[in-house]
Amino acid sequence: MDHSAHTPLSAAELNGETLAGAKIYDTEDNTIGSVSHLHGAGPGAQVVVDIGGFLGIGAKPVALPVAQLNFMRDEAGVVHGLSSSTKDELKALPEHRHG
Repeated sequence: MDHSAHTPLSAAELNGETLAGAKIYDTEDNTIGSVSHLHGAGPGAQVVVDIGGFLGIGAKPVALPVAQLNFMRDEAGVVHGLSSSTKDELKALPEHRHG
């Protein structure tokens, strides 16, 4: 997928409603996972991404600063994000737990 024509999200759009369910891709366009939810909003938010699994089963939730992901809309208006990390690098992060 050529992301160069996609529209970056504004800081105001970095919220749970806009990002929930957004697929996350690595630099090779492999699907890493999807956004489960956010803690906070805007540039300081933490994005919880479910990594791996199948249809959410067996996925590992990890928390990432929203600034580590490049969120955008494609030509159809679908929100997705790019990570400079690989799936394996993200899987190595500690599991996010609600507490």
